[in-house]
Parts: sequence; structure tokens; C-alpha cells
Amino acid sequence: MKNEKVKKLVVASLFAALICVATMVHVPAPAPMQGYVHIGDSMVVLSALLLGPVYGTAAAGLGSMLADLLLGYGIYAPGTLLIKSLAALCAYLLWRALKGKRMPLRRQRLPRLFVAGLGAAAVVLLGYFVYDLLLFGEGAALAGLIGNLLQGGFGVVIAMFGYETLRQVTALGQKESGG
Repeated sequence: MKNEKVKKLVVASLFAALICVATMVHVPAPAPMQGYVHIGDSMVVLSALLLGPVYGTAAAGLGSMLADLLLGYGIYAPGTLLIKSLAALCAYLLWRALKGKRMPLRRQRLPRLFVAGLGAAAVVLLGYFVYDLLLFGEGAALAGLIGNLLQGGFGVVIAMFGYETLRQVTALGQKESGG
């Protein structure tokens, strides 16, 4: 049991680092939008599905927040910690809620991943809209919607393709996520 906790902690730390790097490798958003677009959100979803609600949510929030701090977006760090943690938790809860018994788990994966990813993307979209609205006003909040929508869409697609590989590499996904 202790070894399993240590393994999960190590894998969660690796996921936090992966999320940080996947977020830092980014494409700056065009002028009317703000910030940047990255694939870190796909790793946010995958961390929750493979590590579960505690370790996955922690990795998602901490890795994303660390990227903000390292990239000079410190003003977003507190919001990012909360928003990405909630996005990961939402993805996990949807993933678990959609686990059905009528069809083999392998056939369920893509639809479940899609819905879980969409849920996480919706949390990110709404979360940053509210955060920008509170900090910078309506103009900035509206400007960030398009970038967050694009980023969320790419995150969903990449998570759908990356799940199986990461599940096998971590050897944690089957127990936590139901396959």
C-alpha cells in the first residue's frame, strides 16, 4: 500500500511537470485575443483520469500554476490553480459518471474522454472568463474567450489520442479510471 502511494506521488509529480512544460510550449494568441494557446489542458484532463481526483487534481492545478509563474503571468497563478484543479475534477467526475455496464470499457473510452474533456474545457472557459472579468473588465474577458475555446478544443482531441499511451506508461489508469 505504501509503495502504491509513493508511486502515485511520483507519477503525480511527473504529471505536474508535464503539464507545466506542455503549457509553456505555446503559441502566442493573435492581438485581439490575450495570452497564449497550448496543449497543457489535454494533460490536465489526462492527469485526472489516470491519477484520480486527489493526485490528478493537484497535479493539474500545480503544474498549470507553475507555468504561469515561470512565463511571467503571475497575476493568473491563483486563478489558474483553482480553475485547472476544478477542470480536472470535473473531467474525473464526468469520466466516472459515464462509466456504463452495457458495453465493453474499451468502446466507452472515446465518448467518455470526449465528454470529460468538454466538461473540463467548459470549466476553463467559464473560469477564465470570470477571472478576467473580475481583474480586467468585460473587454479582456470577451477577448480571452476565443483563445480558451480553441485551446479547450485542441485539449479534448489530444487527450482522446493520448489517453491509452499514458494509461499504459503509468500503469495507474485501469484501477482509478475504470479502464
